[in-house]
This record gives sequence, structure tokens and C-alpha cells, in this order.
Amino acid sequence: MERHAWDSIIQEVKEARDFSQLRALRDRAHDVFLLHLPSEEPFEWNGGVNRLHDTIIYGTIEMTERILCEERNEQVPLPYAFLLFGSGGRVEQTLWSDQDNGLIYADPGDEKEAEQAKAFFSVLSERISANLEAAGYPPCSGGVLCTNDKWRQPLSGYLAMTNEWLAEPNWENVRYLLIAADLRTIYGDRSLGESLIDSFVSYNQAHPLMYRHMLQNTLHHKVSIGIFGQLIKERYGEDAGGVDVKYGAYIPIVNGVRLLALEAGIRVTSTEGRIRLLLAQGHVPDEIGHDWLDALAAALKLRSMTPFQLEEGHYTSRGKLTADLLTRERTTELKLCLRIGNELQKYVKKVVHSEIENRKKAGECW
Repeated sequence: MERHAWDSIIQEVKEARDFSQLRALRDRAHDVFLLHLPSEEPFEWNGGVNRLHDTIIYGTIEMTERILCEERNEQVPLPYAFLLFGSGGRVEQTLWSDQDNGLIYADPGDEKEAEQAKAFFSVLSERISANLEAAGYPPCSGGVLCTNDKWRQPLSGYLAMTNEWLAEPNWENVRYLLIAADLRTIYGDRSLGESLIDSFVSYNQAHPLMYRHMLQNTLHHKVSIGIFGQLIKERYGEDAGGVDVKYGAYIPIVNGVRLLALEAGIRVTSTEGRIRLLLAQGHVPDEIGHDWLDALAAALKLRSMTPFQLEEGHYTSRGKLTADLLTRERTTELKLCLRIGNELQKYVKKVVHSEIENRKKAGECW
């Protein structure tokens, strides 16, 4: 794709003055990006898509904040940051991604300021979420949203919540911790999000047994390849004969690399960025790390080729590469991706177990 083909749309998004313009531009960009997906280098294409999403989301937040402050004739009561989780936090959104977000604000100085901030950010979050939905981003089905009190708190509230999860690392709490590990600030005071990540990473570095708990969640989604190298296909329903690219290829790679990055103290959130830093810092051999990059590139591309639907104004996809799309070339590409993903999961398991044993011998785990 010629660079100006997406840059010109992104520039128009930056200049948009109302929410209807943002939605119209998103719809137009959707068609343009899909047209060029087969020929574009996957990381370049993914970067363009996510610059588009970031620009739309940033513009939505900025306009919503300005309108609310004008209506109330007041200023934002405290510094805050709007956070993206999930694929948004990892800079890996598809064209049909939903909302996975949160809002964090500075600690109030007294009870009156606390009540004022709570009320203001509650209204702001409701409006941001509604405006994002109007722009085509459906709410996260799992409730990871700025409208949820759990994901809209002052910094001290977020820290207390994550500390509770760390103190009791059951399956659900570890799931939340891994969600938080992908947070990225898209708007506002970046230091707030960074403080949360710093606290989380520092705790893990001091308590390496946490990686054992995280390993169970990390390996939960198995790669969709059998012991003889065959694709594990959907057996029933409208996707019968197809392959779950999202949970059978992409998510296992994302999860494995995330855990290795946390173990190495790496704070960037994109999977590509994490792999490149693992390579640069000597945590993984060059050949292995570059295999992971190849597998990630294939997973990103194939995930974006899955069929999508437009339902009630929202773009959605089941993440399945249907049987008719499994050409010989794509099947070969997918099998290679899955084989590498399978090896990655084995590598992660080996590294985590080795790290824990080494810390035990040094008397650092207890």
C-alpha cells in the first residue's frame, strides 16, 4: 500500500470536528485497509491500522472531554489517563476490535475532591464509551471498560486492587493481572499508567513464584495443531472445517511472549516490541526470536483475513479462518505459524520452571 493511502485518512481523522465524521472515516478506512491486506507487510499493515484506531480513540476522548467541560463550565478536576487493554494495549487491534479500556486518575487530596473526581470521571467515562460505541467499537463482553468501577479508579485504588490480586493469585485474579500487564496510556498523564506497571513488574521480579501462577493462564489456550502436524479444525457450526486463528494461533503467541517479557522486566506492551527487546537484551537466541516474529506476523495477517460482520453498527468477527479461505498457501503458512507457536509454549514452560528452580536454590523465592 502506498503510504499516503492510509496517512491521508488518518490526517482527516485528526482534523475531524464531530463524532459522525470519525465514524464515516472509520468506515472508509476499513475498506481501504482490507483491500491492501494481502500485499502489505504484516507489521506495517498492523501499524497503520493501529495508528488509525489510536487517532480515532484519542479524538473521541478529546472531543468528549471538551464538550463535557464546556457544558459544566468547569475544568477536569484531576490529572487522568485513559488506558487501553487487550489488543489495543498491545497495539494489535484488528479492524473490528471492541472496547477494552479503563481510566485512572491522580489521588484526590481530600474527601470533597474525591467525591468531585468520582462523579466527574464517572460521567466522562460513560460519554467516552458511548461515543466510542457510536464510532463502531462495541463494549468488551468481559466488562473491561472505563464505565466499570473496577477499571475506573484513582491510582491508589488501582494499586490496592492489583496488590490484592497478587496476594491471592487464583485463576481469576491472575487473569486480571495479565490483562493489566498489557495496559497502554493513549490519552492523558502517562505517569499514572507507568506507576501501575512499575509496581506490578517490580513485585513479580521480587516474587518469581508468581510466574508459576501466570504460567497456568498463559498456557491455557493450546495451539491448533495436532501431534502429527495436522490442523485442528472446527467440527461443528457455520465455521466447521475452519481454524480458530485468534485463540489457536495468535493468543498462544501473545500469551507466551508476554510472560517472557514480564520475567525479563520488559515494560513495552506490543508483542512485536517485546520480542525485539527479548532479542536485543539477549534473553532469547536470535534464530528462535526471529522465528517468533515470523509466526506473529503470520498470525496477525491471518487473523485479519477472518470473515467479519456488521451488526447493529458494530464490526465483529468470530476469529475463525473458514474452510473456503484455507488455500494450500495459507494452510502451509498457518501450519508453520502453529508449529512455531507450539515450540514457543514449550520454551516458555522451560524458562519459567528453570527461573523458579534457580531462585529457589538461591533462597529468593520464599
